[in-house]
Amino acid sequence: MRHILREVSTHGAKQADPLLRKRGDILATASVDRDKTEIPKFQKWLEKIKSITPIIKAAHADIDDQRCLTDNLLNKLHELGVFRFSLPQELNGGQFSPYQLSQVAEVLAKADASVGWCFGQGSGCAMSAAFLDPKTAKTIFGPKNSVLAWGAGIAGKAIKCDGGYMVSGTWQFASGSGHATWLGGHSKVFNSNGEPLLNTNGVQADRTALFQKVAATIHDDWHVIGLKGTRSESYTVTNLFVPEELTLDRENQDECRSQAPLYIFPTTLVYASCFSGVGLGIARGAVDDLIDVAKTKTQRSARSSMRESPVFQTKVAELEAQLSSARAYQQSVLSRVSCSVFRTNELLQNDRAEIRLATTYAINQATDVVEKVYKLAGSTAIFESRPFERRFRDMHAVSQQMQARQSHYETVGRYIMDLDSESVHM
Repeated sequence: MRHILREVSTHGAKQADPLLRKRGDILATASVDRDKTEIPKFQKWLEKIKSITPIIKAAHADIDDQRCLTDNLLNKLHELGVFRFSLPQELNGGQFSPYQLSQVAEVLAKADASVGWCFGQGSGCAMSAAFLDPKTAKTIFGPKNSVLAWGAGIAGKAIKCDGGYMVSGTWQFASGSGHATWLGGHSKVFNSNGEPLLNTNGVQADRTALFQKVAATIHDDWHVIGLKGTRSESYTVTNLFVPEELTLDRENQDECRSQAPLYIFPTTLVYASCFSGVGLGIARGAVDDLIDVAKTKTQRSARSSMRESPVFQTKVAELEAQLSSARAYQQSVLSRVSCSVFRTNELLQNDRAEIRLATTYAINQATDVVEKVYKLAGSTAIFESRPFERRFRDMHAVSQQMQARQSHYETVGRYIMDLDSESVHM
């Protein structure tokens, strides 16, 4: 049986398992190859992001009504370079670790879930820059307002031809498509005769084709209960020629042109890191909102205010413990694994299992916390003028996404029990 957390003995001396390098904050264990000023620089960026949260909160209604991030807010985010945090440094990117990216997502999502989600989605997509020729990457990501979005799943068909591929397909859930400048489509690859092209392992090849948004037909189909402002719409291209240099295999390390450790992580685990941060941010905002309401609210027929109620005091303490412990677990794992990968340039299966378990748990615990907050807030929670109903809707939209699947527990459980646990999500 595997133990995700363990110590091993080597050469007779007990030492930390290399899979579980120093569990402390990554601030204290950053890679020796990285500038010692990098972590303070990240904290500086985090404080800048926190400083614009009043602007984000003020845009709540417009974000939901317009089903996209507002122009004024986007300008602020671009000024801070928020959508560049996962780009290579050669493109003036932050190259931040999953641990750091999750914190940014959490801060943004506490202010507005759609903003945090768009950041998380954009961060995963932007990692593709490391798999492109530098000149091509600069074409896409050079402009200050550049954002790449793509849909979920390998839903397209790419036919190999001279110089590139003829791509057709419809993709769903392209979060951030409203402000994106480029789109991507994950596609199965075929030769000119319509036969599947296989990788050396016998599995059909797939590639992600990148193209300007104007080349696609966008479908106005994002009418949903939560995360309304993400504009996660569908889009279609038909027989679109995409040059070879604008395609990539985003999970093939042989195509990665950057030596930066961030790009060792598969995008699915970066999404897991960011989206669990989104869930934690929503839940933290909900708990804080509940505490604020309790300071002034007295429920009908109650003998004392919510603040003075022993029952409420107990419940809010339990919520704080539940949320804080889930966050501590998620942050501890992301810190440890990010530190290890940035020091060793290697991501092991144990690392993948830890991230998958911690992030899945964080999202599901955050969902439970938000549900409990909603009930404790009473009738106050149902009014659109209050934040509870929006956080409730947003959290339940997050909980329906692939990163929150209960089946991830089975995947990790099989790994712990030394059973076959191959999964594209780990």
